[in-house]
Amino acid sequence: MLINYETRYASSPDAVKQYSTTQLRNEFLIDRLFESDKLNLVYSHYDRFITGGVLPISNSIALETIHPLKASYFLERRELGIINIGDAGSITVDGTEYVLNHREALYIGQGNKKIVFSSKSSKTPARFYLNSTPAHKAYPIKKIGTDDVEVIELGSPETANARTLRKYIVNSVVDVCQLQMGMTTIKPGSSWNTMPAHGHDRRMEVYFYFEVPEGQAVCHFMGQPQETRHLWMQNNQAVISPPWSIHCGSGTSNYSFIWGMAGENLDYGDMDVCKIKDLK
Repeated sequence: MLINYETRYASSPDAVKQYSTTQLRNEFLIDRLFESDKLNLVYSHYDRFITGGVLPISNSIALETIHPLKASYFLERRELGIINIGDAGSITVDGTEYVLNHREALYIGQGNKKIVFSSKSSKTPARFYLNSTPAHKAYPIKKIGTDDVEVIELGSPETANARTLRKYIVNSVVDVCQLQMGMTTIKPGSSWNTMPAHGHDRRMEVYFYFEVPEGQAVCHFMGQPQETRHLWMQNNQAVISPPWSIHCGSGTSNYSFIWGMAGENLDYGDMDVCKIKDLK
């Protein structure tokens, strides 16, 4: 089977307070995204957000519908964002090929039926990271190159959170229904992402950590500001962050992560900042 999927249900903040480390990891950690010649998906009941990874090596892999969607094809009622974190690859959408190099993205709107992923070389394959959300309108396909993104410099070395944020799939770059995706790279010498921590009750988020050096890890923090929890994460793993949860993390070295969001609005600045001294 080329496509694997699993379903994750929503959890209340009161329930999560009682979770063991194993329960917390089972509910929120996505630990297996990239497997050779497979497409792995996690369907979350938080805003019906789908997270996935595709690693085509010997074969091309088609994005087919999965049972929870109750749809005749995957994007019948959905939109899709893809960022390539590997080497060159192509995505063919209803017969039209789009080549994505390292750190390039593609937005595919509702109604596109046949989507096929391929690598240009089996020795240096593409790694396509996917986010998908429900859609109410069909918007055009758009490729987002590294020169098309909005770039913001944040933080400082003094507070160990110097980082570069790149907005790929946001409404100021591409027309979308609700999906937002971007990438943040922590600069050498810094470790914290999204610090001060924040939350946004009208949107959920998924963090995908990559470019974590061998032997290093990232500690992702979640939970309510006065009831925080943490997950130790390895390279190429993702975490589901509920609307009621803070979002932040710190690594044992610098790293990168892709953030994806869905929910009530497209206002990137709609967030509630948590004062550092108030976190518990």
